[in-house]
Amino acid sequence: MLKLFVTRHGETVWNTEKRLQGWKDSDLTAKGMANAESLASRLKEVEFAAIYSSPSIRTVRTTEIIKGEREQEILTDENLREIHLGNWEGQTYDVLEKQHPAEFHAFWNTPHLYTSNSGESFYQLQERVQEFLKRIKAEHARGTILVVTHSVFIKALLAHCRSKSIEQLWDPPFIHDTSLTVIEMQDGVWEIKLEGDISHRDKENARVGETAGK
Repeated sequence: MLKLFVTRHGETVWNTEKRLQGWKDSDLTAKGMANAESLASRLKEVEFAAIYSSPSIRTVRTTEIIKGEREQEILTDENLREIHLGNWEGQTYDVLEKQHPAEFHAFWNTPHLYTSNSGESFYQLQERVQEFLKRIKAEHARGTILVVTHSVFIKALLAHCRSKSIEQLWDPPFIHDTSLTVIEMQDGVWEIKLEGDISHRDKENARVGETAGK
């Protein structure tokens, strides 16, 4: 069986400042690193056939924490990058809403109508999602794969696995930092087994879900 353990990078400085990141980067916060450590503890007994990460600094650092003492190479894939937001990157939500009200509204409310003069559309992002899945299927017949990426990429991935339209991209749940999503290949079809789970971030439930990789 082929199984994907998919997670979002830990919280960053720009996350706390309500800035859009896209292909730009900011450092993980202490909370972001602690959440990654919690997920690492949850997954410490899981044997990964391969470990993939977006090349963004925040995702690679999160991947290193989750990888722990495993001797595997971290494989970076450009297709795992966050949606490219062009000249919006580094800007705060408040500024963008004031300067680009129609486009900002479309991004969060009607993603199928969102267009960007300097970045990607959600349709272009979903093409990257599909290309990454093609790579996984071509290179791995079975095994558990760790994938560390970004929130909008994960939302596009979930929509693709459910055959949902881009219009439905923002349907719940919210993808929190270091949340765990598990997707399995069943008869050639990707099936979602766990979605956006953050039980490892609750100290009282730190050990909940350790059997997910068994």
